[in-house]
Amino acid sequence: MLTTRASRETWLLVLMALLVLGAGLGLRDPWPSDEPRFALVAKQMVTSGDWLFPHRGLELYSDKPPMLMWLQATLYSIIGNWRIAFLLPSMLAALGTLWCVHDLGRRLWTRRVGLYAAWMLLFALHFTFQAKKAQIDPLIVFFITLANYGLIRHLLLGPAWRWWWFGWFAAGLGVITKGVGVVALLMIVPAALASLWGWRRVGLSVRHWQFWVAPLMFLLAIALWLVPMVVTALSTGSVEYRAYMDDILFRQTAGRYTKSWDHHQPWWYFLATMPSMWLPAFLAIPWAIPAWWRRLRRRDPRYLVLLGWWVLIVLFFSIPDGKRDVYILPSLPMFCLALAPLIPGLLRKRAFQWLLAAFTAALVLFTLGAGTALLTGQGDFDARLMDSRGLDQAAIAALAWAAVAMGCWGVISLLAWGHRRAHLGVVSTLTVVWLLYSLVGYPLLNSASSASGLMQAVGQRIGPDAELGLVAWKEQNLLMADRPAATFGFQKGWDAQLQDGVAWQAQAPATRWLLVQQDAVLPCVDRSRAELAGISNRRRWWLVPAGAVQGPCELPADQRERERALQARQFEE
Repeated sequence: MLTTRASRETWLLVLMALLVLGAGLGLRDPWPSDEPRFALVAKQMVTSGDWLFPHRGLELYSDKPPMLMWLQATLYSIIGNWRIAFLLPSMLAALGTLWCVHDLGRRLWTRRVGLYAAWMLLFALHFTFQAKKAQIDPLIVFFITLANYGLIRHLLLGPAWRWWWFGWFAAGLGVITKGVGVVALLMIVPAALASLWGWRRVGLSVRHWQFWVAPLMFLLAIALWLVPMVVTALSTGSVEYRAYMDDILFRQTAGRYTKSWDHHQPWWYFLATMPSMWLPAFLAIPWAIPAWWRRLRRRDPRYLVLLGWWVLIVLFFSIPDGKRDVYILPSLPMFCLALAPLIPGLLRKRAFQWLLAAFTAALVLFTLGAGTALLTGQGDFDARLMDSRGLDQAAIAALAWAAVAMGCWGVISLLAWGHRRAHLGVVSTLTVVWLLYSLVGYPLLNSASSASGLMQAVGQRIGPDAELGLVAWKEQNLLMADRPAATFGFQKGWDAQLQDGVAWQAQAPATRWLLVQQDAVLPCVDRSRAELAGISNRRRWWLVPAGAVQGPCELPADQRERERALQARQFEE
């Protein structure tokens, strides 16, 4: 496999991707904001056997389609280890995305262009950061990129009707992963324009019957989940199932797009997001824009399809008020693919190499500055970590030394590669940053970030025979509890949860405890009789025995509104 230069370069990319993306696998539990939620839903799928209607505690979870949770539950059933199973879908999806980009670059241009595209994507900050998290975004990026792959194999490298059908099917899988998977099909728009303008090598013809099979493949993929869910919801007559169906099909898709209720941002939000989060690839933009323009003037459909789709994605997600940086992440692979043919020329430019060296230097200054501030106690940064994260001095010192090590390695990389091969310095520095973040940061931050330390301490305090109820809880509390815990709703108001929890506790006051988030500890709880259980995820948690509850746990209307507002803000986090 390593007898030729081409094979060595390909395997170097494969090994580096496995190293960067796989580092830390199995070293941590799910961290907020979304990871514990999906892992909890997947865990309840396995324990309950109900894979069609996901649950979060006692309530149905209808915010997202179940694809990610299905994969996590399936991998756990095979591996038997949640620490690996919950992160593995993201890692596999990221590797699949890299393969699609590499193979498209090889087919559209050359083998080296494919390598450049994959290297840029692997070390784009936004891609790597999300690929190492157990959220839906790495999976939706993969399915959208896979759909792009199938469409491009037909539109620019065809005719290849089977790939055309496959692209639509992958877009359908994207829809049942996260509703926005349909945006992959926007790639047809620039392809149609190129065909209309008479540009060569664009295979888009609606006169063939094979063209119209593709929408059926799209619907078939969606039907794999939609038909069983709808049939079950309607046939059982369950009000709960019907509400789940209405929410996930209408409110969480069209409703969220047209009337966003969270993450409000200005229309130009993504214009500021891409330059900061798509580094270092985005540093090439000053040279790329005129080069792209020259190629478009030469009527090269490869650039029109790739860049046109990228622009359409940015426009599509700029329309609603609600915006998050991850919304346009699926366009990053095609951005890197369009940029890759320009890289050989850019790497010969002194200005571009200096810009890459400046990026590495800025990363060095940031890591050295953060590590030094933690070690010396400047700016009360360490005190804030102790107060908000519950970290002790030993953990903070270890994190500080890891940051210093990142910075020192960056200095060595700058000196070793200089400004003439600064791109190698960037790769070297970022590799060590991600390795130390995963291998050192994961174990140090896990106890406080995952709530495992808090829940372990709670279990030890109340003893093995006690029962635990959760009030104003977060998903990580139920996920990391050392015993089956009682819950009293999740979206229900905190005051109502506390009232139900107190009633539950009164049935066996000697053996039942409540774990209550501090913001939900009402005046009916005597804090002198309650115990501070610990700090986790910037929140304090109290253990409330039956004897600490005095009087009815009711709030005046004005205080109830303030509590609801605080609860709503936490849902958005």
